Amino acid sequence: MIPLKDDNPSRSFPAVTISLIVLNVLVFLADLSLQGRLSKIYAMRPGYVTHYPMEMLPGGVPVWATLFTMMFLHGGIMHLGGNMLFLWIFGNNTEDTLGHFRFLLFYLVCGLAASALQILFSPNSTVPTVGASGAIAGVLGAYYYLFPDSRVTTLVFIVIFWTVIEIPARVVLGLWFLMNLYNTLLSTAATLNHAEQGGVAFAAHVGGFVAGLLLIRLMAPRRQPRFRTYEQPKFFDDQWR
Repeated sequence: MIPLKDDNPSRSFPAVTISLIVLNVLVFLADLSLQGRLSKIYAMRPGYVTHYPMEMLPGGVPVWATLFTMMFLHGGIMHLGGNMLFLWIFGNNTEDTLGHFRFLLFYLVCGLAASALQILFSPNSTVPTVGASGAIAGVLGAYYYLFPDSRVTTLVFIVIFWTVIEIPARVVLGLWFLMNLYNTLLSTAATLNHAEQGGVAFAAHVGGFVAGLLLIRLMAPRRQPRFRTYEQPKFFDDQWR
């Protein structure tokens, strides 16, 4: 399933969401022009973070800082495009709820939580990890909590056929989470069998989603109904106080 858009209009301009998308695209283009040098140097490698956190990388960046730099690096155009599509669809409403500054803080904290779980699952791995997926997974967790009944226009593939249908956000995001949880368990089993795993950091996706689901409960203001079908007259309140 590939989400295309939602039916949940934003009430404010998503400045941070758009800025993050632009920044990710610019970093990707810079990395492309340098033949992937940025990704090679500033990717997060769990084993380096756990064993050599204070060692300096080229450019005077400590190894621990790759927990942040990896959020703005991507392994290819499909990786970038998929992440930015999810951020655009689900980020604007989350930013609208939290406000610009709190949304940026929320995004970064979820990214750190995602990396922390990835390190926990593979503390000695030297496989480079890049991508905004963990931070965006946090946004998905927040959206799941805030707008579970929003309708998401989704491209669905059935064997060789495809169709476009509207699906509740709770279903789209719930299935996304379960798929990543399943793949995390498979990756963990492979690691226990001493098979070095590369590819998608599924544990980071799970960690980011759970972090977003928990953190949004602390950071979001008390939710109010988006639309009111009946406005109670003020004089009615006054009579019964």
